[in-house]
Amino acid sequence: MKKIAVILSGSGVFDGAEIHESVLALLAIEQEGASWHCFAPNMDQHHVINHLTGEEMPERRNVLIEAARIARGQIDDLATLDPSQYDALLLPGGFGAAKNLSDFAFKGSECTIHPEVKRVCQTFAEEEKPAGYLCIAPAMIPLIYGPGAKGTIGTDPDTAKVFTEMGGEHIKCPVSDYVLDQKHRLLTTPAYMLAGSISEAAEGINKLVKELVKIA
Repeated sequence: MKKIAVILSGSGVFDGAEIHESVLALLAIEQEGASWHCFAPNMDQHHVINHLTGEEMPERRNVLIEAARIARGQIDDLATLDPSQYDALLLPGGFGAAKNLSDFAFKGSECTIHPEVKRVCQTFAEEEKPAGYLCIAPAMIPLIYGPGAKGTIGTDPDTAKVFTEMGGEHIKCPVSDYVLDQKHRLLTTPAYMLAGSISEAAEGINKLVKELVKIA
């Protein structure tokens, strides 16, 4: 059975991992006959957002503890992830990818990636193991794979421009499809960058995961 490592960034679209994308991805991995193994960095979230009002809340939460909600407790500290033990990597989106795993949401093309996240993602890249990035998570790709790596965040011109400024090659893509960079064995899909419903998000995620497991 192929083993897929999944990096979560908290729990909730505005300050963590996008829950629908995460659950859809885990379901798709199982449906393709593979197993998923969740990880998250053991660190404070950048901030906590009230998902009812959209306002910031005066409290602190831990990315790993919050992500454990999605994984039903089946999750480990990202620091323990040994890429040699896994066949492929997957990162769901949500603002956590741009606020916790990186600071893309605040610094755009000048952003950096959390060191532990960068170590893991670059090791998968160096070992030429396939990786899938959903929604806004592909914003990190140019810093992981270097100039010329192909990816999509859908059709948003501003985000695409930043992706290009960082050295990536942005490909426009509808929510129902994914982009494959064959050279880097790298897959991306817009998911909730474009999706208006769970079923729309599922269409692209299911196709991406099917291909990810196939080439793993």
